[in-house]
Amino acid sequence: MSNIQDKVVIIMGASSGIGEATTKKLAQEGAKLVISARREDRLKALVESLPNTDISFMVADVTNNDEVQAVIDLALEKHGRVDVLFNNAGIMPQSLLSDLKIDEWRQMLDTNIMGVLNGIAAVLPTMQKQKSGHIVTTASEAGHVVFQQGAVYSGTKFAVRAIMETLRQEERNNHIRSTLISPGTVNTELHLTISDSERREWIENLQREIGLKSSDVADAVAYAISTPNTVNISEILMVPSTPME
Repeated sequence: MSNIQDKVVIIMGASSGIGEATTKKLAQEGAKLVISARREDRLKALVESLPNTDISFMVADVTNNDEVQAVIDLALEKHGRVDVLFNNAGIMPQSLLSDLKIDEWRQMLDTNIMGVLNGIAAVLPTMQKQKSGHIVTTASEAGHVVFQQGAVYSGTKFAVRAIMETLRQEERNNHIRSTLISPGTVNTELHLTISDSERREWIENLQREIGLKSSDVADAVAYAISTPNTVNISEILMVPSTPME
């Protein structure tokens, strides 16, 4: 029997890409799932594609702490506990700092950092009371290296690394585990959040040519949460091995 069997898992940002792939992977492993994202039609289609799965969904924007709390409350109402929260929602606008795209910077800060903090804030009291739980967050290779046009995006991922490591240190005595998943380029829809058409096309081609599959990252998430409660996989850094042409 899988160590994931019957675990109550909440997945934020579940409507596409890594979140969708992880939903499918954990459904196969017998998890009890509560999934969330902003796009209701995508969530409904995903649920309908997984018959005979214990799965519920709720529309929520991770930048809204009340909406995130409502997702956690749904899981508690249905299952009485939360074993895993997967903070996966994120956006990746890219531009030169001199382009002064302040609104895009703010959106990234709100989604990539506050979205993670809203998830932690919503679920942590429950996990502290349970004296158990696992919080997983998608970061990026960009949280380890910086690159031109990626200053703010990398900044948000460096921040998430700091937040998750501090969470691990603060909550280990409550038996709450934390895992950061830091993939390199993944072939997802993330490039669509880039407003500059030339940069967006370049990133899309890169993702298509060498990118990891969303299912690769889903496998890493499943591995981390399937380990014994005495093991904390604090970070998984994974990058494509396919050479660029």
